[in-house]
Amino acid sequence: MTDRRTHFANPHVAHDSLRGQVDAPRFSAGKRMAVTRPVAPVHARPDDPALDRQALFGHPVTVLEIRDGMAFARCETMGHVGYMPADCLGPWLAPTHRVAARATLLFDRPDFKSPDPLALSCGALVTVAGTEARYARLAGGGFAIAGHLAPLDQPEPDPVTVAERLTGTPYLWGGNSAFGIDCSGLVQIACHACGIACPGDSDQQETALGHTLPPGTPPERGDLLFWPGHVAWVADADTLLHANACHMAVAFEPMQQAIARIAAQGDGPVTRHARLTA
Repeated sequence: MTDRRTHFANPHVAHDSLRGQVDAPRFSAGKRMAVTRPVAPVHARPDDPALDRQALFGHPVTVLEIRDGMAFARCETMGHVGYMPADCLGPWLAPTHRVAARATLLFDRPDFKSPDPLALSCGALVTVAGTEARYARLAGGGFAIAGHLAPLDQPEPDPVTVAERLTGTPYLWGGNSAFGIDCSGLVQIACHACGIACPGDSDQQETALGHTLPPGTPPERGDLLFWPGHVAWVADADTLLHANACHMAVAFEPMQQAIARIAAQGDGPVTRHARLTA
C-alpha cells in the first residue's frame, strides 16, 4: 500500500523515479522552486482546505504540475507530497542560511523602521548575498537582521535548545512554524536546525528517527517519546517539551504527569522511547 504523503504521483503525472513502478499518463522530473511566502499550506488534495503540513519560506519544492492554481509538489526538506497554492512559489535560489531565532523580520531596506516587514519563522531558509552593517542583504530581495541567521553548514548541537525557543507557540494541527505548530512540527524544526533529516508526521518520525531504547532506560535530554499520533522531546529526566492540544501551545510538562494524562485520555502508553543517532 502506498503512502500518499510520499508517493509522488497523481492521476495526471508521476515523478521520473517511478518509471516502471506505476502506470501514469506522463512522467516528469519536475521543476525546482522555492516557497516565497512566510508559510505555505500543503493539502492532501487540491480541493481539500484542511491543513496537511506547512512549508516555510525559502524551502525547496519540486513541482510536477500546476492545475487550476494548485501545484502538485514534494516539499524536499521533509519529503512530503501534496498540493500547494501556486502563488506561494517562486524561483529557486540555493539557500546559505537559516533563521535561527524564534522569528525575524525581512525589511525592504536596511532600516528597522521600514514599513510592513515580512515575518519569517525559525527554520526559514534565505540566500545571503552580502552584508550592510547589522543587516544581511538577501539575493531574493530584502534585508534581515544578520544576528538572527545561521549558516547552513553550522548545524546546532542540541535540538531541544531549538525547540525551547518555540515555547508558548500556539498549537496548530499540521503547523510547522513559530506562528503555529504541532507535535511533529516541533520535532522537525529542531531536527532540521541540527542537520538531522526528519519527515513530517509523528508516525513517520517514529519509524525514521534514532534507535529504540529498552523499556526502563532512564530518559535523557534530546530523547523522543512516541504515542499513537503524538511525539514529545525529553527536556530532562523528569520533563517533556511538546506541542499539545491540552495546553494548546508548546509547553513543558512533568513527564509522569504527561504520561498519565495521555493514557487517561485514551491514547495509551508510550509506544517507543528513541535516542537520536549522532
